[in-house]
Amino acid sequence: MNNSDLAEILIRAVEEADSSDRLLDAVQELAAAGIEEAVPTLIAALGYNNPGAAVAAVDGLIAIGEVAVPPLLELIDDYNYGARAWAIRALAGIGDVRALDTLLEAAKNDFSLSVRRAAARGLGTLRWHQVPPEKLESVQTQVLEALLVISQDPEWVVRYAAVTSLETLAIAVAVTSPDQASRITNQLQQMLDTDADLGVRTRVKFAQEKIQQQQHQQQHQEVFAPKRKLEETEVNEVPYRGAGRR
Repeated sequence: MNNSDLAEILIRAVEEADSSDRLLDAVQELAAAGIEEAVPTLIAALGYNNPGAAVAAVDGLIAIGEVAVPPLLELIDDYNYGARAWAIRALAGIGDVRALDTLLEAAKNDFSLSVRRAAARGLGTLRWHQVPPEKLESVQTQVLEALLVISQDPEWVVRYAAVTSLETLAIAVAVTSPDQASRITNQLQQMLDTDADLGVRTRVKFAQEKIQQQQHQQQHQEVFAPKRKLEETEVNEVPYRGAGRR
């Protein structure tokens, strides 16, 4: 049985499900198949009044990956709010930069704290290799500016998500943009000093430790790389003397 035949069977099971339990089982099976043809049906499942099926559909769309992004972006504005919220979660989990504007808007302005949290986390999972090199710094600056705002969200879970994304962004820009990295470390320290929530402050400490570990690794590589290069050069310059006399 090829993928198209399997997709047809699994999609039909979703469409013919006559109870919430059967719908959940059918969506879970369709999501687990990881078939590209399943994308439209999984997106439709985001709008069903079945949270379990929606979670399964999100997981399936994330597993399928980049091919699910265009239809998600195309349909997201036409969805009911619940489906839109699940779609944001799927886009955040995929991390495709084509969803950047949608994630930025949701993270800063959505009225639901769970959507803002998902979008804020999504800003930390963006796949930077998808951005043209000449645009990378400006896009990362755009994300940084948004995260600095989001890190002041009134809801602690959103600020917590912002910290996770600030951590990954700091590591991503450590070499290419030390000024941005410095702004992030300053913001994290400010949050550590002033944030009212213990969970957020604890997450900030963890982020600071991870960033420092990355910095130490980088410094170690910079110190020892020239030495290794010199040693390799010296080895290569040693003349080959053959097997010698017996």
